[in-house]
Amino acid sequence: MITYPSFDPVALALGPIKLRWYGIMYVVGFLSAWGLARRRAARPGSTWTALDVDDFIFFAVFGVILGGRLGWLAFYGHEALARDPHYWYKIWEGGMSFHGGLIGVSVALALFAWRRGRVLVDVWDFAAPLPAIGFAAGRLGNFINGELWGKPTTVAWAFAVRQPDGSTLLLHASQLYEACLEGGVLFALMWWFTSRPRPRWAPSGLFLIGYATFRMLIELVRVPDADIGYLAGGWLTMGMLLSLPMLLAGIAMLGYAYARRQPSGNYAAAA
Repeated sequence: MITYPSFDPVALALGPIKLRWYGIMYVVGFLSAWGLARRRAARPGSTWTALDVDDFIFFAVFGVILGGRLGWLAFYGHEALARDPHYWYKIWEGGMSFHGGLIGVSVALALFAWRRGRVLVDVWDFAAPLPAIGFAAGRLGNFINGELWGKPTTVAWAFAVRQPDGSTLLLHASQLYEACLEGGVLFALMWWFTSRPRPRWAPSGLFLIGYATFRMLIELVRVPDADIGYLAGGWLTMGMLLSLPMLLAGIAMLGYAYARRQPSGNYAAAA
């Protein structure tokens, strides 16, 4: 058993300005994606330039933030919005949806691809190994905020978490599980897979399969949002439901990639 230390979500307060850990984690995620993208763009044969990466990250940041927030409000945030009509813009208090962020960044990268004359799926493939470190950072932010806990458990690594009524529950730290799987393991898998040219669609397909698989597994020990609960059978959650199309799409994309074996536009054609 590990006692949860109840972190202060505010990392630094300068008068009325409060710097929160959750916001810092988003900055870590975007900076890590930018650095990794710059590193990949600098590889011999890459068709990406440093300026391409800078513009790509600019579009991605807006897509993630707008999509993640609007997605959370649409999928999970009805009760919070009813309590506080201004909650829609208070992203420093948490409340971001991966699935909404995925939709948002896909739209933003489509706009980037159109402006740069690139094939959209090549942009998605280039992006595939970049966000996982940000996922890990975001889940650490959830842990610091004391949100998104897992189910009660008796495992040796359970966290003792004080409840509002003064009682203590032993809970799965599902935020840390997600940080490990959706962050560390997924990053290692995607960085290795994209370390050499792969067929067009393959990196995007593997990313969807990897994230959806890890998310659905962790949902088995994660407590659903109180205002939504289980959707069916006492086990089906909104996170599972939203991840299933990702899994199916990823399988289809990976199969298509290796059936067609089209070369990626992210690498210059061999002379």
